[in-house]
Amino acid sequence: MPDQRYRFWRLDDGGQTLVLAAMDDRLPECVYWGGALPMDEDLTTVARAYALDVTGGMLDENPDLSICPEAVRSFPGQPGLILRGADGQALLPRFSFQNAKLSSPGTEGSEPRQTLTLIFADPENGLRYSASFATDPTTGVITAQAQIESETPVHLDWLAAPVLPAPQLSDEMIDVSGRWIGEFQLNRTPWSAGIRLRENRTGRTGHEHFPGLILPERGASNTAGRAFGFHYGWSGGHRMVAEELPDGRRHVQFGHASGTESAPATRFSTAPLYVTYSDTGLNGIAVAFQRHLRDRIVTWAKPGTPRPVHYNCWEAIYFDHDLTELKDIASRAAALGAERFVLDDGWFGQRDDDTTSLGDWTTDSRKYPNGLNPLIDHVHSENMTFGLWFEPEMVNPESDLYRAHPEWALGRGDQTLGRQQMALNMARPEVRAYLYDHIAAILSAHAIDYIKWDHNRVLPTPDAAQTRGTYDLIDRLRADFPTVEIESCASGGGRIDFGILQRSQRVWLSDSNDALERLRIQHNAALFLPLAVTGSHVGPRHCHTSGRTIDIGFRAWVAAQRHMGFEMDPRELTEDEAGVLRDVTTWWKANRDWMCAGDILRLDSADPSVIAEQQTARDGSRFVVFSGKADSSSQIAPRPLRLTGLDVAAKYRIHLANRADAVALSRGTPVLKTDDITLSGRYLMDHGLTLPWSFPLTMWVIEGERQ
Repeated sequence: MPDQRYRFWRLDDGGQTLVLAAMDDRLPECVYWGGALPMDEDLTTVARAYALDVTGGMLDENPDLSICPEAVRSFPGQPGLILRGADGQALLPRFSFQNAKLSSPGTEGSEPRQTLTLIFADPENGLRYSASFATDPTTGVITAQAQIESETPVHLDWLAAPVLPAPQLSDEMIDVSGRWIGEFQLNRTPWSAGIRLRENRTGRTGHEHFPGLILPERGASNTAGRAFGFHYGWSGGHRMVAEELPDGRRHVQFGHASGTESAPATRFSTAPLYVTYSDTGLNGIAVAFQRHLRDRIVTWAKPGTPRPVHYNCWEAIYFDHDLTELKDIASRAAALGAERFVLDDGWFGQRDDDTTSLGDWTTDSRKYPNGLNPLIDHVHSENMTFGLWFEPEMVNPESDLYRAHPEWALGRGDQTLGRQQMALNMARPEVRAYLYDHIAAILSAHAIDYIKWDHNRVLPTPDAAQTRGTYDLIDRLRADFPTVEIESCASGGGRIDFGILQRSQRVWLSDSNDALERLRIQHNAALFLPLAVTGSHVGPRHCHTSGRTIDIGFRAWVAAQRHMGFEMDPRELTEDEAGVLRDVTTWWKANRDWMCAGDILRLDSADPSVIAEQQTARDGSRFVVFSGKADSSSQIAPRPLRLTGLDVAAKYRIHLANRADAVALSRGTPVLKTDDITLSGRYLMDHGLTLPWSFPLTMWVIEGERQ
C-alpha cells in the first residue's frame, strides 16, 4: 500500500530519472537522481530507502534536504532562501503544499517531454514559492527554475534554483575558472565537510567563475563512468554552493550572486538551472549540454544555412582604418575562403584608440567619408556577408554621450575605469532606448548580417537589473532584425552562458589566437559548448597575446576544430602558408554541416602531452579525430590513442587526412602514413590508433567512416 503521508513526482527522459518525495505538506526532497528506474519502481520504498538513520549528537529526525532547504526546520546548511522584510528584519519562511501539475509524457508537443510545476505557500509571511522542472528526452537535460512571490515588497538576499543532491561516491568536483586569454581552466576540488563557494561579483558571467559544475563519481573519465552536470543560465553575477552537511549529505545550489537584487520587490526568479546525468563519463555530460544549447537554446538567425567562415580584421589593423587597405584585405580573405567579413572596433565617433567615443554610434566621417557602404559593397562583391562591431553597454568619459548624460553611467563618477571606459546603466529605459535607436539606425541603413557584441570591462557593482536590461535591449533588436546574427564577446570569453546564448548565435571563446592556448581552452569548453557556436580563428604567425610563433598548419587545424575563421593580416602570408590555409578551409567547408550537427567527445589520451577529441556525426556514420600535441612526450614513441562511442561490431575505414605533414624524424612505417585501413569499433576503442611521431605544436587529423 502507498504511504499516504507522501507525495511523489517522477520525471523521466529515457536516460535518467528524478524522483521528488514530500512528507505531509512539506517541500519535497530529491530522493533519487540517476539512471532510468524501472517504470514499476515503488516510490514509497524509494523514499523510505533514502532516509538516513539518526544517532547521538543528532536531532531526532534529519531536517529535509529539500528543493529549497528551510532554516526554520533546523536545516544545518545553506538555506535555499534568505529574505528580509521591508523593515530589514529577517524572515524565516515555512512553506506548505498548495498545488502541483505534472504533464504526462507526450502531451507537450510531439516529443515525450514532461513538465512539473510545484506551488507552496507561507501564509504567515505572505509568501508563495514555486518550482518548475522540464525534461528533454532528445538532449537529456532537465531544466529547473524557482520563483518567490510576496504580498508586500521584500529584500532578497538569496534564492537558489531547485536544490539537488550530490553523489556520495564522488571524491571531487570539477568547476571552471579562468582569466583573460586563459579561459576555461578546470579545477578539481576534493569534497570535504562544509561549503565550496564560487561567487562571481563582476556583473557578467565572467572569465573567472563560469557557472558550471561537474560531479564525477570515483573512477570516471572522459569516456566512462557516472557523472552529474550543472549549468546556471545567467549572464550576470552568480553564486554556486556545493556543500557537505554534518550528517554527510551533499547538495548543490546555484543562483544570482547574493545582494544583486538591490531593490525590494514582490517577485523574484532564478535563471534556469540545466542539469544532466551521465553513465558514459564526462562526455555524456558534454553531449547533453552541447545538444541542448545548439538545438533548444540558440535561436538561429538563418536556420539551415551553413556556418560561414569568418574573417575579422582586428589583429590586422586595430584602430587604423583605411578603406583602400580594408578592401585589399577583404579580397585576400575571400581568396583564402572567408565568407563573412567583420569590421571590428574603430569605425565610429572619433575612435582612434580605446580612450574615446564609446556610446557615439555614428560612422567616423574622417575614415569613411562616404559612409560604410563602399566597404560593404566591396565585401558583397567578393561573395562575403558583412558584420560590424559594437560595444553597446559601455561609454567612454571622453565621448559626446557622456558629456550629454553623465548620469547614465553605472556607479560613481570617481570609479576606477576599465579599458578607459564605464558601463552604462542598462536598467534605465532611456539608456536602452538611446542604444536601440542608434544601433537600429545603423542596421536599417546598411546590409549588415552580423554583430560582434563586446563587453570589455567588469561592472563597478554586480546588479541583476543590469543583466535584465541588456537582455531587454538584445531581445528588442532580435525581434526587429531577426536575420542579424549576434556574437557574444566580453574581452573574449567573459560572457558565455546559456542566458546570453538565448540571444546570440556565437561566442568568442577567448581573445587569445594562440593555437596552443586555444587547443586547451576549446577542449575544456566542449564540456558545455558545441562546435556550431564556438568561434575559433587562425591568428597571426607571431601571436599578439602570447608572443609565440606557430606554424600555419597547427593554427589552421586548431581553428578547424570549431566555427572556423581568420584573424590575421592576410598580407603577411607566404604563398605556401596561404596554400595550407586554403586547403584546411576547403576541408572544413566540406565537413562543416555534419560536424556542426555532431557531438564533440573528449578522448582519454595515454600521453599527457596529447589533447585529443573525436567529433562524431549525430547518426554515428562518420567521425574525425583531432590529436593535438601540446608539448614534448615523456616517451620516445607515440602511444595508441583510444577512440570512443563507436559500434563495437561495426567496421570503420580510417584515413589520415594530413599524412603529408609527417616529418623526417618519423622514420618508421606506421600504416596510416601510407594507407587507409579498416578496423572494428571494438579494436579502435580497446586498443586505439597508432599515429606517426610528430613535433610539439602539431596536429594529426584522422577521418573515420562506417562501412
